[in-house]
Amino acid sequence: MSGPTDDESAFVDEVAAFFERDGLPLISGRVIGWLLICDPPEQSPARIAEALRVSRSSVSTATRLLVPGGLVETVRRPGDRNAYHRVSADGWSRMLERRYARTAGFREITERGLRALDDASPERRERLANVNELYRFLESELPALFRRWQDTRGKDTSP
Repeated sequence: MSGPTDDESAFVDEVAAFFERDGLPLISGRVIGWLLICDPPEQSPARIAEALRVSRSSVSTATRLLVPGGLVETVRRPGDRNAYHRVSADGWSRMLERRYARTAGFREITERGLRALDDASPERRERLANVNELYRFLESELPALFRRWQDTRGKDTSP
């Protein structure tokens, strides 16, 4: 098996840098980047490690972080004892839906903070009030946004 081209490696590293800025370990971003472009789309940990020139333990650590979030899934092939990883077909949507589902939780936290600052000056409350307003807006708008996304893909959005 040949390794990634220079352009493919550059893409993988760009994806990794993007996700690293979002707080994900660099190796996890590299795994995402590779799984987005690899052929075949299902890769063994050994093949991922070879393509990325990292240890299998690094790949294992990365996939343990990515699989629970739904972006990457582990699959098995009939008659093959190996596990393979791939980007989930709807992994990006599920990841974002989970992330935005936490919007209500953080909005509730900001509301408790505002109650704790009931007697504080408006200037002191302003930063927290701005965050609360943003999260309230996101909480009201994101469900419709995701419904529109699903509609563009022709999928049923009912629970």
